[in-house]
Order: sequence, then C-alpha cells, then structure tokens
Amino acid sequence: MMMPVRCFTCGTLVGQHWDTYRERTARGEKPRIILDELGVKRYCCRRMLLSHVDLLDDVGPYG
Repeated sequence: MMMPVRCFTCGTLVGQHWDTYRERTARGEKPRIILDELGVKRYCCRRMLLSHVDLLDDVGPYG
C-alpha cells in the first residue's frame, strides 16, 4: 500500500523521506547511512521506512 505520512508510534513525519530512501537504496547505499543523513533518529520512525513494502502497483489493477 502507500507509505504512511506519519510514524504510527510518535507521529513524526516520515512519508516525505520515502522517495529519497527508495531511490538511494535502489542504488545500493546502506539504509543505516541513508536514514542518518535524512535525520531519521528514532527507531520507531526508522522501522516505518525499513519495513514498508510498496504494494500499490500490485493492488492497483484490482481497484
């Protein structure tokens, strides 16, 4: 599905980092370094980006 805009636990905005995170991980950069540079410090916010699975393209045709 779509990336949540806010962290479920603390409410910090994390959706704004999704495109940058996805592009940089596709280039082979380490997620830890990317999240540090984006300023995502809390582990609850980091898990939002690390564990998200983008299923919008798979589910879209059925809608």
